[in-house]
Amino acid sequence: MVTRRAFLGALALVAARPLRALAGTDEPHPDPRPGITAARVLGRAQLHEKSASRVFDLVRRMPQVADGIRCRCGCAELPGMRSLLSCFEGDGMAQHCQVCQGEARLAYRLHRRGKSLAQIRAAIDAEFA
Repeated sequence: MVTRRAFLGALALVAARPLRALAGTDEPHPDPRPGITAARVLGRAQLHEKSASRVFDLVRRMPQVADGIRCRCGCAELPGMRSLLSCFEGDGMAQHCQVCQGEARLAYRLHRRGKSLAQIRAAIDAEFA
């Protein structure tokens, strides 16, 4: 079940996306913060959407990668959202956002194959930008 707050937030992101595309906004990916950890990534007990627990587990395994990727669903425009890692913290936008989850799955798959952060970013941009 999606909360009203989550639904309205997602609706606002969808509505804003075409405007950013028309304006040509293509913000760069952030640099990963030194020493970043997955300490703030929501745990299974904190998730409202239990079906998302697997992707949250993946992000916990690669916080330094997720922190170097700008989420392309539009949530990066929200206050406090810095990187894809932010989507898996706090209110856990990624619990109900298929773009956040898809980006994380792709990033993890490429990370496991030994791809560099630059290669992962390029793949994310090609798939989701």
